[in-house]
Amino acid sequence: MRRSEQRKKQRRKKLAAVFAVCLAGFCVSAYMVISQLVREKKDEAAFTALIAQIRPEEPEDSADTSGDTSAARPQTVPSETDTVPPADEPPQSDPGFHRYDDLYAQNSDLFGWIRIEETKIDYPVMHTPDDPEYYLHRAFDGKKSSSGVPFLDGNCYAGCGNYIVYGHHMKNGTMFAAITDYAREEFWLEHPIIYFDTVDEAGTYEVLAAFYAKAYRADDKNVFRFYAYTDLTDEAVFDEYLARVYGAALYDTGVTARYGDQLLTLTTCSYHTADGRFVVVAKKIS
Repeated sequence: MRRSEQRKKQRRKKLAAVFAVCLAGFCVSAYMVISQLVREKKDEAAFTALIAQIRPEEPEDSADTSGDTSAARPQTVPSETDTVPPADEPPQSDPGFHRYDDLYAQNSDLFGWIRIEETKIDYPVMHTPDDPEYYLHRAFDGKKSSSGVPFLDGNCYAGCGNYIVYGHHMKNGTMFAAITDYAREEFWLEHPIIYFDTVDEAGTYEVLAAFYAKAYRADDKNVFRFYAYTDLTDEAVFDEYLARVYGAALYDTGVTARYGDQLLTLTTCSYHTADGRFVVVAKKIS
């Protein structure tokens, strides 16, 4: 009887130990999940505060659209007679454009602002050429952030011909998660326009292609490294990039570009393959 009771006690102790370990694991997991949710909510609140600075709410009965110029931006492709500035000349800034002056005063790393209507993409775009991935895990104010802030490729510059912007693919659908929806032609038909302003001027871009890609090793041959095409001031390089973009496109948008057009390339992580990326390319139409 004593041996039987001892076995029962030992069994209860083992079960209690297993339960304690499981409970501890559950508590740690729950803490991590809750902490992540709190951080994500904090990040979203910070971006919402930035949006309020550049697009303050206006009275509902007001017809003034000065707080949001999207209504005044053309959504059609310019005609062949429209003048396109030569690729070797940097874009001219608009001296009357001051929307981002206050944000730039807060952080001079600000390059512009990216927005796609009816999505969560509505964020500042940072540029730190000497440390290109500085904002990969930092907020606008420089503090640690799991979502980071979209940022411009370090090799880009005003007039380079192709602004390549990177953003995280967050599980909660924030940052650049929405650009992967361009894998569906239906989504492109509903969201053909991307607004990308620099701190100097407003910009409207029309999506011309979307495709899957990846980050390749240095020794990989005969591959399309889309992220290497930041400088398109050479006509041959511009044409090569466009040819490769069209060759990789998931569907035909019918949108074309010619040498001298300013391009915008958005990219985020994709899980279709190891080191996968999803890419959206657009051209400026205003």
